[in-house]
Amino acid sequence: MNVLLINGSPHADGCTFTALDIVAKELEAQGVTAEIVHVGHKAIRGCIGCYKCAELGRCVFDNDMVNEVARKFEQADGLVVGSPVYYAGAAGTLISFLNRLFFSTPFSKRFKVGAAVVSARRAGTTATFDELNKFFTISEMPIVSSRYWNEVHGNAPEQVLQDEEGCQVMQTLGRNMAFLIKAIAREREAAGLPEEIQNPVFTNFIR
Repeated sequence: MNVLLINGSPHADGCTFTALDIVAKELEAQGVTAEIVHVGHKAIRGCIGCYKCAELGRCVFDNDMVNEVARKFEQADGLVVGSPVYYAGAAGTLISFLNRLFFSTPFSKRFKVGAAVVSARRAGTTATFDELNKFFTISEMPIVSSRYWNEVHGNAPEQVLQDEEGCQVMQTLGRNMAFLIKAIAREREAAGLPEEIQNPVFTNFIR
């Protein structure tokens, strides 16, 4: 069992990484392999709606980690997405990355578990948290909860570590994610997953 953690901050070892690292360490303590991948420093363009991914099975742009991470995501049992707060929202580079990652990948994401982790100096965390969770809810990915919203506060890694409640939330998140992954795996083996819709309906709202 393994979880992929995505660091969407431009800073490889900053506040967002510090939060993700706590989650990763707890996952490992619970017997789940964890890997943190840093994408926030890349020049990642947004999706251009070319639909080439439907033909290729991958994003047409192959030089900025999206396809590389997609292969890891396909093999993962869970995904944690971490972002700093910029203007009360997620980092733009990360959103471009996630738009393409989720749209271009043909593999099923059903019942891979997901969680968002947010880091801020002061405010904007809940809006960012909501923004990131939408990627999971559109993909039939159960969202893992903790004992509070998955956020830490601080303007430097050492300040994040002083946020005792935030650090405890991250630890609880890792523990809960490990439990949910194991529970889904047991149920999949015993009874299978819920039946998947075979002919999904897509409705365009027009007059």
